[in-house]
Amino acid sequence: MKRNIPHEIEPLKALQEFTSARIAIGRVGTSIPLKQSLEFKLAHAHARDAVYSELDLDKLTTSLSHFGVPVVHLHSQVTDRRQYLQRPDLGRKLNNASLAQLQSYRAEFDVAIMVVDGLSATAVNENTKGLLEALIPLLTDSGFKLAPITLVEQGRVAIGDDIGYGLNAKLSLILIGERPGLSAADSLGAYLTYNPKPGLTDESRNCVSNIRHKGLSYKKAAKKIFYLISEAFKRQLSGVDLKDNAGLIAEG
Repeated sequence: MKRNIPHEIEPLKALQEFTSARIAIGRVGTSIPLKQSLEFKLAHAHARDAVYSELDLDKLTTSLSHFGVPVVHLHSQVTDRRQYLQRPDLGRKLNNASLAQLQSYRAEFDVAIMVVDGLSATAVNENTKGLLEALIPLLTDSGFKLAPITLVEQGRVAIGDDIGYGLNAKLSLILIGERPGLSAADSLGAYLTYNPKPGLTDESRNCVSNIRHKGLSYKKAAKKIFYLISEAFKRQLSGVDLKDNAGLIAEG
């Protein structure tokens, strides 16, 4: 029996409203339609560009300085982007100059916020300001003492352990560009760690991901992050033992 492929695809098209994944794109003969093929190639190009994008340091510094805390520029042990991709371990550690620089800011802090390029500086450039405008008032209104905001080049997630420990912060919050894909090249991730120190691994962290205009909104992301930070301080832990239960129906 001959199958009517276009007819079978129609019910799936309604799902396109809820996802940026490539579903119900149809086909022409044994291939996909030209429009969808070109869109796929364009998305791949955007993802490649995002990996090699750079932080807009001047713009970020200006926007971050409006939050009333110092902005400190730091750098990992990576020397260039090629090494960053080939040596993830070097992206997890600060270079000696940055470690020394942190010492002049060391004090008693509750939360240290780090802004790191990661695998998509594009995501950081586009989303950091909007997220922090929603998040920082929640933190300051609740009495959390903020450390200087650090702006880090060529960094990985675990570099937040060095920075949080160096600043003597009780919790580190790292905002980092996530690995770009064919659905999004501008996704920002937020990782938080209670009692940060060198040597911690991924099970010690909590993550809120896909923060962007077409993903998790700044307001919703800020509420999730604030909830997790509040619970981390209440329970004095983070990671696999700390769950995002905000909004769940209470039992009983």
